[in-house]
This record gives sequence, C-alpha cells and structure tokens, in this order.
Amino acid sequence: MNAISNAALSTPLLTPFLVERNKKHFIDGRWVGSASGECIDTFNPATGGLLATLARGRQEDVDRAVRVARQAFEGPWRRFTPGQRQRLIMRFAELFDKHFDELTLLESLDMGAPLHTRLRPGKAALVQTILYYAAQARNIQGETPHNSLPGQVTTMILKAPVGVVGAIIPWNGPLFAQMHVLGPVLATGCTAIIKPAEDASLTVLRTAELLVEAGLPPGVVNVVTGIGAEAGAALAAHPDVNRIAFTGSTGVGREIIKASAGNMKRLQLELGGKSPDIVFADADLDKAVPGVAMGVYGNSGQICFAGTRVFVQRSIQAEFLERMSAFGNTLKVGDPLALETDLGPLITQRQLDRVLGYVEQGKQEGAALVSGGRRLGGDLANGYFLEPTLFGNVSNQMTVAQEEIFGPVASVIPFDTADEALALANATPYGLASGVWSANVNTVMKMVHGIQAGTVWVNCYGMVDPAVGFGGYKESGYGWKGGAAQIDGYLYQKAAYINVTA
Repeated sequence: MNAISNAALSTPLLTPFLVERNKKHFIDGRWVGSASGECIDTFNPATGGLLATLARGRQEDVDRAVRVARQAFEGPWRRFTPGQRQRLIMRFAELFDKHFDELTLLESLDMGAPLHTRLRPGKAALVQTILYYAAQARNIQGETPHNSLPGQVTTMILKAPVGVVGAIIPWNGPLFAQMHVLGPVLATGCTAIIKPAEDASLTVLRTAELLVEAGLPPGVVNVVTGIGAEAGAALAAHPDVNRIAFTGSTGVGREIIKASAGNMKRLQLELGGKSPDIVFADADLDKAVPGVAMGVYGNSGQICFAGTRVFVQRSIQAEFLERMSAFGNTLKVGDPLALETDLGPLITQRQLDRVLGYVEQGKQEGAALVSGGRRLGGDLANGYFLEPTLFGNVSNQMTVAQEEIFGPVASVIPFDTADEALALANATPYGLASGVWSANVNTVMKMVHGIQAGTVWVNCYGMVDPAVGFGGYKESGYGWKGGAAQIDGYLYQKAAYINVTA
C-alpha cells in the first residue's frame, strides 16, 4: 500500500460556493437560518480542519420546510405538464454537467472521495441517471380496464403524485444519493425536503441552487441541514409528509418505520449490508482479484453494498489471499484531490475509531491479519486515513464477518462446494447485494437464483443502471431505486367509475 500526500492537503482550496463558509437551510428558493440560530461544524476528513458551518435544523425548521413544500405542491408546480417537467429536468442535467467539476470538488472536500478515480469518472453515469428520470416524466400511464358492471360505466385507473416527500440521505455519496430522490420527485410532480447527513451536506445545498436556476419553482425542493436525531427524526414523523426515502443504518431504519405510523407514510428504505462476494476455483483471478478488492476498498469501504464477506473456494484460497494482498498494497491512499489517489480518508475520526475497533476485534477472535489494518501517519496524520485491510482465517460467525464495518476491511472465508457457499452467503440478516465469480454457467445460475439479495453481480461488482434499479431484502430494507418500480412509489392509484347514462 502506498501513502501519498499533496500540497492540496494544506492549501485552502475553495470553490465560489465556499467563499461564504456559514451555510444556511435552503427553503422556498432562498437561504434561511435556523430558527434557533444554532449551527454545527463540518470538517475536511483529509485534514481534520474546519470546512464549513451548517445551520442546525430542528422541529421548527422542518415545519417551515414542509409547509413550503405543501404550498408548492398545491400551487403552480401542480400545473406543470409532463413535458414541462421533462424539459426542466433536462435543463437541470445541462447545469449539472456544466458545474460538475465544482460539485465533485465540494464532495471531495466534504467527504473525502478521490476526485479523479471515483467522482469524476462517475459523471456520465450521473448525467445518464438524470436523463433517465426526464424520460420517465412522460412515461406515467394509467389504464382504462373493461368492467362487468351493468349499464354504460367507463372505468379508469389514474396515477397521481403522492405529495410531499421527505428524503434522508447518507454521507458516503450524497452527490449520487440525491439523484435517486430528485429524479422521481421531479418526474412525478411531488415536492421534497432533503435532510443530508451533517457530515456531508455541501453538494446537496449547491444542487438545490442549480435546480432553481434551471427553472424549478421555489419550494419544490428544499434542504434542511442538521443532526439526524433532530432534523431527520422531525422529518420522519411529520404528519404532513406523505413519503420518506431513507438510506442509512438498519437501526435508524427501524426508528423511521415506527415514526411513519402516525400518518401511514409510504417508505423506501435502503439499509445496512454485509454482502457476500463468492469466488469459485474456475474464476478468472486476473479479473476477480481487482474486482473483489475494489468491491470492498472502493470509497474506502464506505459503500452500503460493499462485498466485505469474500467467500473463496478452498483450493484457491492461498493464491487468492496472496494476490488480493498484493493488489491492496498497490493502492495509493492519500489526498483525495491528488491525481494518483485511489483511496481517500474515512469520513470522521469517530468512523475511523469504529473501524479500527473492528480490526482489533477480528484479531482477538482469531482472524489472521494478512495486510493493512493501520492508521496512516506522516503527512496524513491529521486526516482519517486507514490502510486497505485484509483478514484471512475468518469464520462466518466472527464479528468481522457478521457486522457492517463500513470501512476498507475484507474478510476471506473458505468454502468447498456451491451448496456450502450458498448457505454461508445467506447466513446473515442482510440482503442488499452479492457477487459471483465463475466461468461455469450452471454454477452462476445456481447462485443467481439462490442468493437472498436485491442484486447479484456476476463476474463484476457494483454496476448500477437507473433503468434496472437497486434495492434491498431482509433487514437491508425495502422499496426500489430506479426503474418503473421507483416511479410507482412516488405515485398513488385512484379508480374512477363514470356512469355515462346518468
């Protein structure tokens, strides 16, 4: 593993958006301070230095944003035709493309993702996602089913926007996460209040500005910053919010389910994961090793679907461990703004301590630390940098194999037969994603049909297309991101019975 440093770590590199470091809520198309006047600090994870100050949203701020969103839903926005909504989304796509370098710089400063290896290569996928939702604005259809009623009764099934949507999005990729809220909201004619994570809110705030510049009426999309237990909880329980879209931990997801009971909110929950990535002896290791490794180490392991439980057929386990360790040692960890960086820091000191705690627990439970496992020092000592970490000699019952670590920690677990691999893969309360590496189509199809997860990647890992979508199973949540199923989640059905003889 190679650690790198860069002058950017010590140089205050600003975008125009960060000239003013005190950030307010974005409500009704303008900047609004918190009702309490309180703020929270957010830090650059690469340096540990103060990056910006955010308004600390509470119940009163959420109430204001929901009230504005309801007024916008009942106001001019309701009269936008599908074609008008589509054109607005396409204008937003143009602005997003134009300002992409600024947005990715903000995200890199805010949450530490490498600018050149993770964020900027994702430009095409993000623009494609926005354009997909633009197409869906014209693709909402009802039905005119025949009926068996007496007389001349015409029946129709109509679809209408559910109303006000509350979205609580995570810190590990807000630039991506917000698109799976903004897209269906704008395509269907809903309105939204977004509560970004307190550790990474800047790209969401900047995006809200761009939406208004694209022609979105004020109040259609609002952003309330703050702490999850305060602003997020208030949004989840608000009686005038019709739908909640949440991405985060399973524990918080349970609390949102309870909070939704007050007015029977619709929910879309993408929760925790402990995804299996299964490597058979006939796999092409030249592709499987880097594919599996980046399925764990990408974004420094801070990905909900990270394939951290790596099941390797016993006959190739020694070779696989050697090759994956060698690959991990080639990854450059350091300044997320540097061209050569592969992995940036973890989001906070708190998260770094949490991941290091799991590393120690893994060693105590008998797992063999093959490589990594240490915080980086030197020029990187003030940031939250951790080496990519690989454990061997892991059993599926160990803590590192069962609990979501959310850091660059892979656990290699041996298996002998396909049936054993399937049983081990499913021996978890989670069911978010999975991977299979094999050249045998029979083996592949056995795994595809047998694995209990919302996504199965075969001879690849982490691909997501907006037309196909993504979602969880078991304690990894329910609801769908992308595809027709997600659009339907932002609509409700109503039946009309028209007696033409009356």
